[in-house]
Amino acid sequence: MTRGHGVMPDLPATAGTARVPGRGRPDLIDRRDLIAALDRASEHRVTMISAPAGSGKTSLLRAWADRPGRDRRIAFLSVRPGQQDAQLFWLALLEAVRGATGATESLPAAPGFDGGAMVDKVLSEITASGGTFYLVIDDLHELGSAEASEQLAALLTALPRGVHAIVATRHDPPVHLHRLRLAGELAEIRAAQLRFSEAETRDLLAASGVALPHDVAGLLHQRAEGWAAGLRLAVLSLAGHPDPERFVAEFSGSHRTVAEYLMAEMLERQPPHVQRLLLRTSLPDRINGELADLLTGATGSERILLELEDANAFVVSLDPERTWFRYHHMFADLLRLELRRTLPEAIPELHRLAARWFAEHSQAVDAVRHLQAAGDWSEAARLLTDHTVSLTLDGQAGSVVALLRAFPACVGEDSPELALVYANADLHQHRLEEARAHLGIAGAYAETTPPDRRSRLRTAIASLDLLLARLRGHFDGVFEQADALPSPAEGRSNTEIALASDLRALALLNLGVAEAWSLRLDDSERHLLEGAALARDIGRPYLEVACRAHLGFASGSRSFALVRQRCEEAVALAARCGWDAAAVIAPAQVSLAGTLICTGEFDRGEQWLDRARHVTRSEGEPGVRLLVHLTSAMLCAARGQHAETLAELTAAEQVQAHMVSRHGLSTRVTAWTIATLARLGTVDRARADLAVLDDVQAAAGEIRTAAAVLHLAEKDPAGARRALRTVLDGTAPVSSFLTPIEARLLDALACRDLGDAQAAGAAVEQALNLAEPDRMILPFVMTGAWELLDALPRNTSHAALVSDILDTVRGDTPDRSAPPVPAEELSPSELRVLRYLPTNLTRPEIAAELSVSLNTVNTHIRRIYAKLGAGDRSSAVHRGRELRLLSNGRS
Repeated sequence: MTRGHGVMPDLPATAGTARVPGRGRPDLIDRRDLIAALDRASEHRVTMISAPAGSGKTSLLRAWADRPGRDRRIAFLSVRPGQQDAQLFWLALLEAVRGATGATESLPAAPGFDGGAMVDKVLSEITASGGTFYLVIDDLHELGSAEASEQLAALLTALPRGVHAIVATRHDPPVHLHRLRLAGELAEIRAAQLRFSEAETRDLLAASGVALPHDVAGLLHQRAEGWAAGLRLAVLSLAGHPDPERFVAEFSGSHRTVAEYLMAEMLERQPPHVQRLLLRTSLPDRINGELADLLTGATGSERILLELEDANAFVVSLDPERTWFRYHHMFADLLRLELRRTLPEAIPELHRLAARWFAEHSQAVDAVRHLQAAGDWSEAARLLTDHTVSLTLDGQAGSVVALLRAFPACVGEDSPELALVYANADLHQHRLEEARAHLGIAGAYAETTPPDRRSRLRTAIASLDLLLARLRGHFDGVFEQADALPSPAEGRSNTEIALASDLRALALLNLGVAEAWSLRLDDSERHLLEGAALARDIGRPYLEVACRAHLGFASGSRSFALVRQRCEEAVALAARCGWDAAAVIAPAQVSLAGTLICTGEFDRGEQWLDRARHVTRSEGEPGVRLLVHLTSAMLCAARGQHAETLAELTAAEQVQAHMVSRHGLSTRVTAWTIATLARLGTVDRARADLAVLDDVQAAAGEIRTAAAVLHLAEKDPAGARRALRTVLDGTAPVSSFLTPIEARLLDALACRDLGDAQAAGAAVEQALNLAEPDRMILPFVMTGAWELLDALPRNTSHAALVSDILDTVRGDTPDRSAPPVPAEELSPSELRVLRYLPTNLTRPEIAAELSVSLNTVNTHIRRIYAKLGAGDRSSAVHRGRELRLLSNGRS
């Protein structure tokens, strides 16, 4: 089961060289003067066509864009009626731009949305296309998102040279274009300019095969005042009319009166089956043959719709295949008015039929709207509740809010039927206390519903409870909900399976993240892998990226290589989806930064850390924010910036203070805070912070190493060794692979201060043994123990690592961006031997490990040296790391 965006795009969004949706028709007259005016206007950066319904805006755009022999690229977007979601508008606009530039891939929707980043993406893709480019947006008045309108204003004012935008709207949009107007970059076409001239009226009559005397044609133009819709309706009514002169003589009045009169004339002259189709299909915003057959109770509706479009009877196709249609907005309004006048009793049932069809075709927003229009508030609430999580994942949170506002007060915010919908909206907007209250109401309501309904509600409530617990930092609450994890969906309808799968994938994500922040890394890895696989299977790339973004951190107990690999995979997947600058990928960015900082690649680590900082807002997920501050503190400590280190650690503590449960990294924050205070010379404050910890906290390995730093700052090396005893003998619990290395280095410093050089050297050698597999440089830099490396014997088996540590400290780091050697240059057997060279194993010991002869090992090593251009074991290891042939991971 797969899913695309899960929503209908802003149809039409087709684009190409001078081509827009809807076929060019011979009865559209060539309004040369008006098209020339639009050509002149489009020399400005932005052209706004603002005129009431029926003024001919869309027809003008179609005629302007459809001219043959024009070598230009046009991205054409018609905003879908009632568009409330900024993200869907921008995705449709980006798809139109990509269609015009020849790209075919589209981006998926997501719960979160960065409008500024999307504006930048649209601008960059337009700019990269080169040459003259036209961006045409029709029906802009349908855009109901203030957020999207502000972002569109930013786009229009930033269009590069050679790019021109044309926006058509019934009224001036809430898009602030005054800067463009003042700069002379805004051209405006108003209703007066769109009116037909008398000559154009005669051309329209002739193109439609209507013959009128010269004076009668002039009277028709005078009566219609050049109004495009009125003239088109008149031409439709005049075709074959028995007394055209009487018709024109009676043709008068306001636009509304004229339109109603002409529509009645046109409808009366249509065959009964066409009248029935026009009236009974006027309620939906868009129609296709299957839905029209359902609403009319007949067959062959698609053929009639195609014939009506060919006749230019206010019917427009919305896709190149001509399967979806809409009526001209004014025409649809008048048809609905006639339906209310002639068949009022049929309207509720037509809305119910449309709702059923849209629901069966996974278009829940339209289904709920029709149920609301039918007055079926309870059924509308049930359907919206069932789909609220999936709609949010589809990027339709704005539509959900708009649907909520449409419910009457008696079925509003205090209604238990909609409590789950309000809770989901609260979570999306990070209103956590309101979400908690609404989930409580939803839980009580669920217990009063029938068994089949109760199970579905409980599943949805459990999924949102997990999300709430994660956002509050209430990790114990997450584990309490783990037993309510939705089971795999089986034996249900396709719609129910899709909804249940969405909930399960979301629940697995939230459970896995909470387990990661609680350092239950094995459980976290298992649930995140399962969630990623499910999300991929059901076509939910956002949830897959979210799971994979946290997998790097969850892999920290296994190997650095795996952390790095999974972070890079997550970043690549996010980039393919257009989310490389979105908050969803921040966990992978910061985890990748942490691995680079730990291995001494401080500048590269800072680049990834800056990306994570950029997308991590103050109101974002607390677990990620804490990790960002802690990683920032690592970088500052590595550079000896102790004041900045303390500031980042203080920020991390402030994040923890607003979390319900204790983050697994909080012990490290506390320990590093004490150590940083000691290094800054504020030993009294460090001692006070250490004293307030309870026995369990004080026994942690990270706290013991901090106590050792404090003792060293107080010139008490013996006290430092005592503080480290439980870490060194392995009895103290540790939460970081850095801690055992750091403890041995601090022990080495204490031994040096005590005058025991031999013990200091042994402790350093032990630290190098632990650091070697991951090439861990950070502890040597942070503790200052790198100063002890010069005292090591020259024949140390860690010469390559020692060299890298000293290069890092002195700012002379080697270039690690060299491409890897092609795999065929080293055989698999040679690669296996190479990976033993960073260890302190002798050649006979390597032979024993590989179960081969010593001669075989010697032969492989000679070949390795030759292929890598190395003269000894240390340089071979160094070169192997530069070329990324050596694994950085622990086995």
